Amino acid sequence: MERANQFVGQSLAFLDAVERASRAAPLDRPVLVIGERGTGKELIAERLHRLSSRWSGPLVVMNCAALPETLIEAELFGHEAGSFTGATKTRQGRFEEADGGTLFLDELATLSAAAQERLLRTVEYGEVTRIGASKPIRVDVRIVAATNEHLPRLVERGRFRADLLDRLSFEVVTLPPLRAREGDIALLAEHFGRRMAVELDWPNWPGFADEALARLEAHRWPGNVRELRNVVERAVYRAEDPERPVATINFDPFRSPWSPAPDAAAPDAAAPDDADAAAPAADAAAAAPAAPSESAAVPALETDDFKASVAAFEKALIEHALEKNRYNQRATAKALGLSYDQLRHAMKRLELSATAA
Repeated sequence: MERANQFVGQSLAFLDAVERASRAAPLDRPVLVIGERGTGKELIAERLHRLSSRWSGPLVVMNCAALPETLIEAELFGHEAGSFTGATKTRQGRFEEADGGTLFLDELATLSAAAQERLLRTVEYGEVTRIGASKPIRVDVRIVAATNEHLPRLVERGRFRADLLDRLSFEVVTLPPLRAREGDIALLAEHFGRRMAVELDWPNWPGFADEALARLEAHRWPGNVRELRNVVERAVYRAEDPERPVATINFDPFRSPWSPAPDAAAPDAAAPDDADAAAPAADAAAAAPAAPSESAAVPALETDDFKASVAAFEKALIEHALEKNRYNQRATAKALGLSYDQLRHAMKRLELSATAA
């Protein structure tokens, strides 16, 4: 439970990818890791390093998209003092830092043409030449590179060197997206939920309500495992009662009735496919106090039993407000003009469930 990043999964698609990486790890050859954002490409790179003969050497990570094109080459290969404006002293590049170990190049497809050419020479000859230097330096580095792009297609479009791709693609490990990992969503949700419960000092982990798990399973997860972790940790953190299964899932933390209005000149955005990502206008309507409509099935008042009629109306009113506010009890209390404790007391008295039926 101490380690923040680790492999969790049991689906065949996921285990096959991990097994392929494990088999390639002992070989001193370049490996490409392909996958959508949030699928765990850096974890695979770390596995390739730890299971290789270079495990005691450095693992140097560089995100090729994090630096402007003018600085990429200096960052990778180093520079001599005075080689360009701002280069006040000699600096080692990432290749020299990774000597005897592994260099992980994330977002490989963003490299400029010039950087690709210099990288090709380094891969072929095991030498780097600092910017402004005349003599090359020998380096012993294993390259692991990652991208979410289809590199052969970029080669066809002239955006990536074919000869560099040939050198780097001794083995290609393609990570499946979370939506293709059968059975792993519930497993990962349980893992991240337990970790968050420990962080919050909960006495025990109550798990997720069936409805919440169903919503997690149905989501498309464009951000994959990273997105799932955020959603699960947010759900546990916002849970009202640590003794009850977590029932409320919020996929969009920006959704709010008070969100800034969109630019009137901007085209309408496509409607999201998730029920939790409804438009802010609908949320504002949901948050406003309102009596149940005819569709809320408010029972007719029975004049011969005043107390029963009042209780039935009160129950229907709260049920309607809970539904309008997606069973968020604090929002429901505010919409009804009650305190949170008053709402909880009324729900207990009327035997109302805190989740959708």
